[in-house]
Amino acid sequence: MLQELEQRKINFCTEKIIPVIYKGKELNVDFRCDLYIENCLVVELKAVNEIITKFEAQLLTYMKLLSAPKGIIINFNSSSIFPQGQKTYVNELYRNLKQ
Repeated sequence: MLQELEQRKINFCTEKIIPVIYKGKELNVDFRCDLYIENCLVVELKAVNEIITKFEAQLLTYMKLLSAPKGIIINFNSSSIFPQGQKTYVNELYRNLKQ
C-alpha cells in the first residue's frame, strides 16, 4: 500500500503521532494512527476477525484530534476488502457542511 501511495505521489505519513491538548497543556499519551493521507484521511489497518466498536472509537478519536474529515478502517482478514473488509467514517465536524 505504501509503495502505491509513493508511486502515485500521494502525500502521507505512517505512525503519525497525534497530540492531545487538555486546557492548553499537551498530555503524555502515545496516540498514533497507521496512515495519515493528504492531511485529511486517517487510515487504521487491521487483520482481525471483525471490526469491533473499540477500533471504531479509536479511529473516531484520531479523526477528531486531527480535525480530519474522513477515516477508514481496512481489515485485511477478509475474503474481499471491498465491501466487507473496510468501513468508512465521516467526522461529525464535517457532516453538516454543504459540498
